[in-house]
Amino acid sequence: MLVADSSNAPHAAVALEGDPEAVALLLEDFRVRIARMLTVRMDPRLRGRLDASDVIQDTFIEVQQRIGDYRRRRDMPFFLWVRFLAGQKLAQMHRKHLGASQRVARRELPDGLKIDPGATTATLAGARMSSVVTPSEVAMRMEDEQRLIHVLDELRELDREVLALRHFEGLSNLEVAQLLGIEPSAASRRYVRALARLQEKLRLAQVERERRTL
Repeated sequence: MLVADSSNAPHAAVALEGDPEAVALLLEDFRVRIARMLTVRMDPRLRGRLDASDVIQDTFIEVQQRIGDYRRRRDMPFFLWVRFLAGQKLAQMHRKHLGASQRVARRELPDGLKIDPGATTATLAGARMSSVVTPSEVAMRMEDEQRLIHVLDELRELDREVLALRHFEGLSNLEVAQLLGIEPSAASRRYVRALARLQEKLRLAQVERERRTL
């Protein structure tokens, strides 16, 4: 039986038995979340050349084609499997349009994240947070995107990824733990540490900004 994830849609139970129409309806429930992931991870150079809706459509077609394989394995929650396929599609598009420049080693990250195109400082700074850090920090982001890029660039890659997953993609702590291959409590601690580092760097940047305006 398929992993149900957090969907409470009335068609979810039927979808989890493999009914194609119900699976299609359940995928529609995931559309906004997958679109958010693609927004965070699509290289800015592809804007105008690649439409996220096309990537989503191709992903959903592949899900329907491979649903039997997934049912036999059941090695990850259904939503994370769909997200994984979308990440593969986006990585393929990056290689097709951007070539070798996208083949960057991501040694610090666990295997569950290496397939995704990285959440770069530029894509994060330009994306809308699914939840905010503080109002003043969001105001700072809107006022000076380049300063936020600089702050994010100072974070470790894993810290940026954890923040991207929680704040920008809106994944739950359990989903992040599954992607990192660690216990939920450990994922929560990692997120808290990453958020604390971001908040401190934002605070220092804000102090410096205010000092220069005096």
